[in-house]
Amino acid sequence: MRTIAMLPDEAELVARAAIEPDAFASVYDHYFPRVYKYMRYRVGNIDEAEELTSQVFERVLTKIGSYRPERGTFAGWLFAIAHNTVVDHMRAKKRNGLVPLEVLGVTASSGMGPEETVICKESREKILAAMSSLTDRERNLIALKFSAGMSNRAIAGIAGLTESNVAVILYRAVRRLRAELDARDVR
Repeated sequence: MRTIAMLPDEAELVARAAIEPDAFASVYDHYFPRVYKYMRYRVGNIDEAEELTSQVFERVLTKIGSYRPERGTFAGWLFAIAHNTVVDHMRAKKRNGLVPLEVLGVTASSGMGPEETVICKESREKILAAMSSLTDRERNLIALKFSAGMSNRAIAGIAGLTESNVAVILYRAVRRLRAELDARDVR
């Protein structure tokens, strides 16, 4: 599993990013793909993931001066902001009763044939159903581990858990997902 590598002289770069646009651009370029993958996994919608990712980096840009390296890694701080952005989004979505188009079955053409589209849709539905059997905490830890590529230690810092507790929760969640998918005959 690939983890988030630190930028060369990250502490210095983060400190400069608060005042220099070029330094912030380097931070953005380094972390954007991982934050976007995390968002895409958590919300399941490309447009929402893009919007939420931009909100995360807006918040990072405005709050980067408040980052304190002695309190944790920059990646941990960044993904805590990303997590809070997702939570805020989900709460607002629940309040507003919005329904993503994917739920309604409206999808753009992906270049696949009708048979492949149906098979892909059925597989996605089974995976989403299996994921719904997990708790929100388990889904979040899976997103941080597999979508954002974070280490158990970094996840522990964000989630307020021990590193071994994160490993146990992830192991059990993945094992339960496998059992659910086997029961649904998907892999």
